[in-house]
Amino acid sequence: MALLSDRDRARVKEILGKMETPVTLHYFTQEFECDSCKVTHELLEELRTLTPKLNVVVYEFKEGEGEAKRLGVDKIPAIVVEGSKAFHVRYFGVPSGYEFSAFLEDLIDASRTTVDVSADTKAWLASLRKPVHIQVFVTPTCPYCPRAVRMAHKLAFLSDLVTADMVSANEFPHLAMKYRVMGVPKIIVNEGEVEFEGGLPEPAFVEQLRRLGADTGPSMYT
Repeated sequence: MALLSDRDRARVKEILGKMETPVTLHYFTQEFECDSCKVTHELLEELRTLTPKLNVVVYEFKEGEGEAKRLGVDKIPAIVVEGSKAFHVRYFGVPSGYEFSAFLEDLIDASRTTVDVSADTKAWLASLRKPVHIQVFVTPTCPYCPRAVRMAHKLAFLSDLVTADMVSANEFPHLAMKYRVMGVPKIIVNEGEVEFEGGLPEPAFVEQLRRLGADTGPSMYT
């Protein structure tokens, strides 16, 4: 049974029609002990039928250990989005509910050479001197989560030093407990060097990241 209704398929096909160049999704799964892997796989296969510009490469998690290590995948289900270069944009868990729209927008961004952020944000990214790892914890019923996911992923599209993950708090409760996720979106940067909550606008989101240290660039407010 299809996950998308005929009406949804038509709408999604229209959205994916905005893609400019091919995008590859590296999908990591396993047959057993993964409740949401099958649903995620079915969703990706449906999307692949809606545009010739989308390619899905499937790996069994254990058998694809080398590729998983290369792409920084340590849990499943996992999706790594790759456009014209190896972007550090990842989804851990099903991109369902409100996150589905963010996922579609990411596919469009991955297919383009430009991403819509401010000149100040681009200048800050250019000043980065150390890696930044952003984890955005979400739930599918949170209407504010896609904004945080999209902001984090935009930064990763634009800088090789940024890796950004959507992490489903429902599917990875041990991580939600580890990082004390009491509300979503909860953003964890560099394993807890910086933590904040909410679907912040771009300037406020980036300003939070500046708390990592002086080598991440000057504040746009100074």
